[in-house]
Amino acid sequence: MTLDQDTINTILLFVITTTGAVVSAIWLGLILWTWRDMQLRSRDPLARIAASLMVAVLGIFGIMIYIMLRAPETLAEAYERSLEEEALLQNIEEKPVCPGCGRPVKEAWQVCPYCHTKLKKPCVECGEMLDLPWNLCPYCATPQPMPQPAESPSAGRRARRRSRSAPQAPVQQSPAQSPQYVDDEAYEPVEYIEDDGY
Repeated sequence: MTLDQDTINTILLFVITTTGAVVSAIWLGLILWTWRDMQLRSRDPLARIAASLMVAVLGIFGIMIYIMLRAPETLAEAYERSLEEEALLQNIEEKPVCPGCGRPVKEAWQVCPYCHTKLKKPCVECGEMLDLPWNLCPYCATPQPMPQPAESPSAGRRARRRSRSAPQAPVQQSPAQSPQYVDDEAYEPVEYIEDDGY
């Protein structure tokens, strides 16, 4: 079986056409892939055009250069990473907020300047600011007096009416006394530990 020149030319033409079509498809695919990849990594339209032109002109070498020079993460990945970092920073830096209005407050504030909610109380001995529920100062180990319940406005009016109608007794001046605590037996002596390992 011998192949004549026309058959060989037809086979060669088919192979060259098929190879050219495949190479052209790969070349166009690389250009489109570069455009889309650059779209995910940059908002700059000039950078997308430049990267696509580089791949179009240099072909496989252009794609190699693009892969070496492109941004290491997409815009979506960068956004997710920034959200994660922000969430971690918020967890680390727990900023105090007012329990009344929810606005941010400073650690040393005694009352909220927005809604006037009492945030802290000063120690009766050393003056350091303490959280409201604390009944012992961690700075000087002084027991704190229990807060007296605030009387309602109607109870105050009733007490004033009773005091007006009742005969006035002479007021006796008593010498200054130390503050009385609600339950002196509830407080145990504080034990100081010299070297506790902290």
